[in-house]
Amino acid sequence: MRGRRNFAAAIGGWSARHRWWALLIWIAFVAVATVAGNAAGTVEMRGYESATGDSRQAEQILDGAAFKNVAGEVVLVQTRTGTATVTDPAFRRAVEDVKKAVEATGQVEHVRTPYDKEPSPVTPDRRTTLVQFDMKGDGATAEERIQPVLDAVARVQGAHPDLRVEEAGSASADKLIGEALGKDFVRAEQLSLPITLGILLAAFGALLAAIVPVALAMTAIFAATGLLAFTSHLLHVDSATTNVMLLIGLAVGVDYSLFYIMREREERAKGRSKKRAIEIAAATSGRAVLVSGITVIVAMAGMFLTGDGVFMGFAEGTILVVLTAVTGSLTVLPALLSLIGDKINSRVIHGTVRALSGGRITWRRILGVRGGQSRVWGAIMRPVLRRPLVSALLAGGLLVGLAIPAFQLKTGTQTIDDLQGDYQIAETFKRIDKAFPGGNEPAVVVVEAADVTTPAFTAKIEDFKRRALATGEANEPFAVAVNPAKTVAKISIGIKGTGADEVSEHAIRTLRDEVVPATLPGAHVTGNTAGSMDFNEQLGRRIPLVFAFVLLLAFVLLLVSFRSLVVAVKAIALNLLSVAAAYGVLVLVFQKGYGESLLGFHSTGTITNWLPLFLFVILFGLSMDYHVFILSRIREAYDRGMSTEDAVVFGIRSTAAVVTSAALIMVAVFATFATLSLLTFMQLGIGLAAAVLIDATVVRAVLLPATMKLLGDWNWYLPRWLDWLPRLSHGDDAAEEAPEERVPALV
Repeated sequence: MRGRRNFAAAIGGWSARHRWWALLIWIAFVAVATVAGNAAGTVEMRGYESATGDSRQAEQILDGAAFKNVAGEVVLVQTRTGTATVTDPAFRRAVEDVKKAVEATGQVEHVRTPYDKEPSPVTPDRRTTLVQFDMKGDGATAEERIQPVLDAVARVQGAHPDLRVEEAGSASADKLIGEALGKDFVRAEQLSLPITLGILLAAFGALLAAIVPVALAMTAIFAATGLLAFTSHLLHVDSATTNVMLLIGLAVGVDYSLFYIMREREERAKGRSKKRAIEIAAATSGRAVLVSGITVIVAMAGMFLTGDGVFMGFAEGTILVVLTAVTGSLTVLPALLSLIGDKINSRVIHGTVRALSGGRITWRRILGVRGGQSRVWGAIMRPVLRRPLVSALLAGGLLVGLAIPAFQLKTGTQTIDDLQGDYQIAETFKRIDKAFPGGNEPAVVVVEAADVTTPAFTAKIEDFKRRALATGEANEPFAVAVNPAKTVAKISIGIKGTGADEVSEHAIRTLRDEVVPATLPGAHVTGNTAGSMDFNEQLGRRIPLVFAFVLLLAFVLLLVSFRSLVVAVKAIALNLLSVAAAYGVLVLVFQKGYGESLLGFHSTGTITNWLPLFLFVILFGLSMDYHVFILSRIREAYDRGMSTEDAVVFGIRSTAAVVTSAALIMVAVFATFATLSLLTFMQLGIGLAAAVLIDATVVRAVLLPATMKLLGDWNWYLPRWLDWLPRLSHGDDAAEEAPEERVPALV
């Protein structure tokens, strides 16, 4: 029975017939979305929106209490060698020089030293102290005014070489670390585009064919970013959302174009007319793009169920960029192909190689293509299909072996230790934390009252301090800030541990369960450690829901698309195996430390707490690209009369070039993130790159064909009670009958 003419074919046909309208509408859409989005502005989350649990309640109170946004800074003054202490004249001169120097900039206020009436902290051995001060003006913009202060402190350091004089704080960290990470991201973006273009040039051998996918992906990213500005007024987003959109948008945008253009070129190589080739590409690859895009969107939508503001923002941004990329692929590509015609196949690279070698070297020979077939993929396929059970067991065993370390996966909070490379300010933070444990990651207790400055309430705060210190899990520094209305007190107190270990978490539990209820009932506890604990607790509750949502909807989509219970179940299982193997790679590399010297990082022994779930939804969505594309080609051949085995051989061989190129692009783009200075992004890049590499090689080249060969016609099993499912077309209804098994490998 013939399938219904699919939606992608209808859109592609209209766009090809009305190519100028399709292109003008797209250009207008991108321009309007970008310009209007810039005018509307993207609304970023307020501090409390990224928090959960008790931390969110505390942050929400602080957000509405009209506290002055203060950027606090400290200067560490420490004896390098010898026994000099804060009472020595030379040490005192250095401290006083720091005070004079920073005050002379006119940018600071409320300077405190160990010699004041309300002294700044000093270590028990008297060899280390802090000069504390606040930046004048709005703390949110303090990084713009911090440079003169940094220069002043550097001059004091030069005048006192026997002492360590170093500045750290929120403004200086934003300035120095923010600038460094900003340069990292720019470098990654600058690397990813030429690498992508280079791989596309190698794949197509034609400059125009290589430029089109990149151009489409970038315009989709611009348009989606503009749309995000509007939707962010309804659901606020994290500042990192646009970086994630770039990562995903470039990957899927280029992949979708690659699928489409490769199929059109294949049909032209068979002698079909330009119009007919576009129709077939729209009906086949266009449909695969549509199914894949919907599956990716479903996976991303799972992040909404976390209830976490950052994840929800990521879902919002990635859904927009994938939706825009799919729309562009289904409309712009057929219009462009109709307009450009065979000019898109001008083989600049391949022709140059052939000319320089006098015809002795061709691109097909370089890539091992003979008789229209890839010798590399042919060499892989023959033993796999000859011994499918052995192949499946070996490949499955390899992935299970990689996945086993995932059971030891340990998550942790981002700390200053995540910053890789030679950053002086990071070392300063570590020295401060060593000298004054808990000072960098204090617990923050937020309490409301009619007047928090009354003697009775002040006594409660003092009682809280006394009891907290008496537990042995809290320590100085201790500070109290009051809002202008005197209705909210913000109490900061140091806690034992690193801020990300069990010692610090136990200290937070002690404050929440014992000290706060006994002294300040109704108060809430926040801070980095408390916030991380609340985040982990909520994530632990929501992860099963997210997994169930993504897996169930993906299963339904695949079941409807391919009308096969086995294909849907197997696709889910293979994708889960890929994700598990990627988790295992993360544990081996970043927890166990294998590859530290190669990648140039220092292991913290943990994986950043938000990464596993984020990787799951991203990888599950992206891995469907290849699976849907290959399965669509296999089903197309099967529907035209091929046996399952022949259809598998045909489908995998005919998609080998595009899958290889698409995988290389994704791996290259993701690998650029491994060059960043923040360990979290290194983990993200390596995790994504490893998963795509595993998925496109072991899974798609071995496990998929081996299991399909073993199952035979059972691959297409559909219970009778599901026969009511719609029959969707996987090919072009007017196309010729089953193609010959020997298909040109267009590379």
